[in-house]
Amino acid sequence: MTTLRIALAQINSTVGDITGNAAKMITYLGRAQAVQANLVLFPEMSLPGYPPEDLLLKPDFTAANRAALESLLPHTHGLTAVVGFVDRQEDLFNAAAVLHDGQLVGIYHKTFLPNYAVFDEDRYFAEGNTPILFTIPSANPTTPSITFGVSICEDIWYPAGPPQAQAAAGAELLLNISASPYQNGKIQYREQMMCVRAIDDLAIVVYCNLVGGQDELIFDGSSLIVDERGQILARGKSFEEDFMVTDINMSNVFRHRLSDPRRRKSNFPSIYNDTFQRIMLTTPFDRQPKSPLEPAMAPLLDPVEAAYKALVLATGDYVRKNGFQKVALGLSGGIDSSLVAAIAVDALGAENVIGVLMPSRYSSDHSKSDAADLAERLGMRYETIAIEPAYQAYLEMLQTVFADTQPGVAEENLQSRARGNTLMALSNKFGWMIVTTGNKSEMAVGYATIYGDMAGGFAVIKDVPKTLVYQLCHYRNQISYVIPENVLTKPPSAELRPDQKDTDSLPEYDILDAILAAYIEDEYSVAEIIAVGFDEATVRRIIQLVDRNEYKRRQAPPGPKITSKAFGKDRRLPITNRYRSA
Repeated sequence: MTTLRIALAQINSTVGDITGNAAKMITYLGRAQAVQANLVLFPEMSLPGYPPEDLLLKPDFTAANRAALESLLPHTHGLTAVVGFVDRQEDLFNAAAVLHDGQLVGIYHKTFLPNYAVFDEDRYFAEGNTPILFTIPSANPTTPSITFGVSICEDIWYPAGPPQAQAAAGAELLLNISASPYQNGKIQYREQMMCVRAIDDLAIVVYCNLVGGQDELIFDGSSLIVDERGQILARGKSFEEDFMVTDINMSNVFRHRLSDPRRRKSNFPSIYNDTFQRIMLTTPFDRQPKSPLEPAMAPLLDPVEAAYKALVLATGDYVRKNGFQKVALGLSGGIDSSLVAAIAVDALGAENVIGVLMPSRYSSDHSKSDAADLAERLGMRYETIAIEPAYQAYLEMLQTVFADTQPGVAEENLQSRARGNTLMALSNKFGWMIVTTGNKSEMAVGYATIYGDMAGGFAVIKDVPKTLVYQLCHYRNQISYVIPENVLTKPPSAELRPDQKDTDSLPEYDILDAILAAYIEDEYSVAEIIAVGFDEATVRRIIQLVDRNEYKRRQAPPGPKITSKAFGKDRRLPITNRYRSA
């Protein structure tokens, strides 16, 4: 039996922290050597961090990334490592370096550059064309050598991509390093695709994905090893760093290829055999006996659990990677602020989260008591700062110019802006980052106050529809009961006027969220949404609100993407725009 020991270093890199990323990789190289791994993989662009965006336009940045790559070489003796970095030649390439026994033995350039949704790689990189294969010799003359190919993220998503060519030219092992961002359902979909690739190419697929939060993006990890029959041999943890070590029986690939006629019927081998550069490595894979290992098999997460863990990871990384220690948020006693508080506490620890209760003349007694109850259950500090004096001062200041007008949205929003000013004053005084509490449903229709509840540094649930907010709260209460039952059952209200309810201005959230998902994520036309069965007047009013509030959403803080299309770099519509769907 031909056995190869493979380690996947599913690490959380920080964009721009090249020295720190390299130091972390050196630690994992030592771990790989300690477990006698033959191969260790790191994610796509793990050395500079992903996505580095316009940092790539700075020559000193790419030079520092190359110097850091060289610093890894002394730590690869007796080991082969695949490392994601930026290769600067006549142009820039998204690249994978193959380091072996202290030497840089080969570089692969990413072929398919994604330029859709959140991706913009055509802006920075040249398309690669590096047909290259690597062979690990055997110390035993009766044991065959092992040939592997390397690819990067998008390359394996195409049925006729580089991994197919590598397999056709003889690679039994297909290594893919990736920075594939999370969205609802993505982990399962990606896993199915990897299984199909392994079956089609009759090869073992090894997939190492990045983990961590980077501005709006969340990388989930969930690294995989899939055998030639499409069976999952190992699965990494989701939303946390992981170090997976797995023993792979490579003999089965040859046996299955012998019994499958597809390779003989196709002309792929004759096409590709002569075009590949073939690099023979020096250190044999079976040079010393190893104790057998149990493969890692982390569970697939339920969609709601996955979304919660994604938001916790994104919040913690955004705060810490930007140099903050503590966050503050307005606690209203409502469901949105309750969820954000729970996420912040789980991400940063209760000692680093401060809730601020800012009651006005319209705040109900239950809202104040619910907010205090939540803070106590979470173990977080909270302060009460009544905004009535500020609100009254605003009204008096504006009474002359507001004379002879009826109270309305302007007076309501003065309360929200007083709260926003209060939170920002606390941020300035104590260095706390303010996290906002608006959800996707509200942001979509503009049911938020610019310079008020939108003021802050990070919008934790900006891409979370209201209906999912409730599901996430119920999930969190299954872990420990922290969100009071009254918060979950009372009608949502901004409490900016007497007896106000969200349904005074909006349809029920299950209807609103279905319309919004159809329009924003699925790109349905108004006519198509109406044809599904929604009330025409309601659809037209909601779509008009979505279109009208693009300017407001642009001024919101960044927030983590968890749906198939988030507001931000994922949905790029002009603010000045006279086209109207409704």
